[in-house]
Amino acid sequence: MTKILVAYTTNSGSTEEVAQEIAKGLEKSGAQAEVRRLEEVASLEDYQAVIVGAPMILGWHRAAQNFVKKHRAALASRPVAYFCTAMSLTQTGEERVQSVPVCIDPWLAKPAQKPGSLSFKERYALPSNYIAPMLKAAPEVKPVSIGLFGGKLELFRLNIFQMLFVMLVIRAQPGDLRNWSAIGQWAAEIGPALCRAG
Repeated sequence: MTKILVAYTTNSGSTEEVAQEIAKGLEKSGAQAEVRRLEEVASLEDYQAVIVGAPMILGWHRAAQNFVKKHRAALASRPVAYFCTAMSLTQTGEERVQSVPVCIDPWLAKPAQKPGSLSFKERYALPSNYIAPMLKAAPEVKPVSIGLFGGKLELFRLNIFQMLFVMLVIRAQPGDLRNWSAIGQWAAEIGPALCRAG
């Protein structure tokens, strides 16, 4: 049985719940999934595949980028997927970014108000803008898929810089945008690709 690590970091706990839901979806594919915080993972040698996930807070969480850089050789030698949670995403119809398949939560993606003239917020929230730092962290790692899902925003859990960015730049409203059905479906669909090494 393929053993898949779902490694995550979280700002306030909501991304951990997404990671747990992904693990349930993977187990429906016949895999064994283990959920752990990025900070607790010293080695990947016990896993045949890895999923790395984190929230979008001033970009993909720095802990996720550092994890991918640190473990780049191990990640490049096994099937990998990434995911992020966010509160804003501009709908573009993209199914691939830099040739990587992308799964976009339909609850999260919103059409541009003026398709030919995107606002700063809409440009910032383009799928390609979110995904570029993920792929740049370790270019030799080629994910089988990247999932972009709605997150949960509680302003009181952010530090002052994060709060100002969310309120003034992203203008995201507090609330819970997590689409459990889309998250579970993505996990079940990528399970076979991640299990190919098992």
